[in-house]
Amino acid sequence: METEILIVLGIMSFTIFMLVTELLRIDVTALLTLLLLYWTGILSGAEAISGFSSNAVIAMLAVMILGEGLAKTGMMNRFSKWLLKRVGSNPRNIMGSLALATGTLSGVIQNIGAAALFLPSIMDISRRIKVSASTMIMPVGFAAIIGGSLTMVGSGHLILTNDLLAAADLAPFGLFAVTPVGVALLLGAVLFFLFLGKYFLPQGASGKLQATEQEKVVDAFNLRKEIQYYRISESSTLKSKTIEESGAWSEFRINILATAKENQIAYAPWRETELHTGMILALYGDDNQAQVFAAKHGLEPTQEHPMFEGLGDPEETGFVEVVVPPRSDLVGKTLREYAMRRRFVVEPVMLFSRGQKVEGDFSDHIITAGDTFIVYGPWDNIRRLQSSDTFAVLTPITVEPKKPAKTWFAAGSFLVAIVLALSGFSISVSFLTGAVLMVLTRVMSIQEAYESVEWKVVFLLVGLIPLGAAMQNTGTAQFLAESVMSLVDAGNTLVLLFTVAALATGFSLVMSNVGAVVVLAPLVVSIGLIAGVDPRPLVLLAAVNAGNSFVLPTHQVNALMMSAGGYKTRDYFRAGGGMTIVFLIISVLVFYYTMF
Repeated sequence: METEILIVLGIMSFTIFMLVTELLRIDVTALLTLLLLYWTGILSGAEAISGFSSNAVIAMLAVMILGEGLAKTGMMNRFSKWLLKRVGSNPRNIMGSLALATGTLSGVIQNIGAAALFLPSIMDISRRIKVSASTMIMPVGFAAIIGGSLTMVGSGHLILTNDLLAAADLAPFGLFAVTPVGVALLLGAVLFFLFLGKYFLPQGASGKLQATEQEKVVDAFNLRKEIQYYRISESSTLKSKTIEESGAWSEFRINILATAKENQIAYAPWRETELHTGMILALYGDDNQAQVFAAKHGLEPTQEHPMFEGLGDPEETGFVEVVVPPRSDLVGKTLREYAMRRRFVVEPVMLFSRGQKVEGDFSDHIITAGDTFIVYGPWDNIRRLQSSDTFAVLTPITVEPKKPAKTWFAAGSFLVAIVLALSGFSISVSFLTGAVLMVLTRVMSIQEAYESVEWKVVFLLVGLIPLGAAMQNTGTAQFLAESVMSLVDAGNTLVLLFTVAALATGFSLVMSNVGAVVVLAPLVVSIGLIAGVDPRPLVLLAAVNAGNSFVLPTHQVNALMMSAGGYKTRDYFRAGGGMTIVFLIISVLVFYYTMF
């Protein structure tokens, strides 16, 4: 065995050990691998740092920017609401739906693009249904990887397969030749996580989510989460009355958070707002008091109006604690005099003065420095409140402002990237074009684009890409492949298939999928001819299993999802190990019974 091969095998073993044990951060391990390859003379300086200019890294950077741009418009939040209405709030149903959708989309666009498109929705849905995102992100990411096996153009290594077959004077495969095994793999993955996911997936910290800032405020002040909706009927006594004349605050201690009529909604309506027939009121307060108020005034209970979707949605509205500083121009005035609702369009629901809660209608309470309000309203309005000198907002606002007006620009930029990639242009250049378009159309600033990049993931890929090049350049990959295949009983077709599939899987963990196929295809063709079996399906099996990249976070999709899900390498080792076995069994059996 040549010295170079021994060195590469040693570095590869060291890298895998460090990734699994995480004695160092994964990006530090990757950079250490890069340096070892250079200082041992395996790679030149240019080869060692080639990862910085690789298509995979540039595509990853661009995809992160594209995903953040889509999230900033709120487009995927709206998709989340739509999905929850269709499939309910059961985590298993949601995970299955997202995985199937992502995997199917990945059959026609690059899997990294499909994963990036759905990631913001996964994060949003996990917050809405109070389930750890780690239980959904990994299955959806795996589905995106598997979806690349639905068609012969779903992933780069499958596209390359036909070229390699042509080079060996073998007939190429049709577009849907791989579809049966792709469908079986995608369904198998979804079923695996639906029924066995709880045994393999991380469940978050003790299976619970950390309380959000909004939940902390709600719990600290024992705030209600329910909102009741009533319609003003033709016979209602509220017709033509103002909100203050209704007695909602003074008599019933309930707040009217918003009113809606037809396609118009008014948050925190002013006390002089006149009420009309057909108007819907969103009431906040004691349920019994709200019902008494409704009965007195002849209001009809009704379902939530479409215009009220933002009420109760922590991504759009919420409670915050605000204090009146000594310099505030509210000191010495009452809310009635200051017209808080008209100025900021937020609803004050509680007031604490000198350490005591002010009960009842506090409209005429004289405000002093240090008084504390609990107010409710849209986040954009609360940000205006925050930027004023009148109040100091104590509750951190963690929800980023959305730009719904930029939705079509963001969607168009993403679509341009996908169309360019499908048209045969470089994936990295295609996605980078889409990312730059988002900046040019002001979906996001260039600074926000830089901040959206998860640099730990970038350097993980930068450091590991040279390892794949070293294995291929030094002949280490060829040596391993020949060594393993020499031990195979070529007379047993099933054993041969499992060996080819396992070898492709192993190679995909330490080198690119394309590199694995390039190394294995000529060898597999020779083995097939010697064994007396058709080498074409053997090569296709190797190509399919080059996408069996689940055990380590070295695949682009896994790297993208790792930080978002808060995963450790051991999480991939566990869940990915189970998925790898399922993948091997399904792929080999489908090939065995359909092509041999």
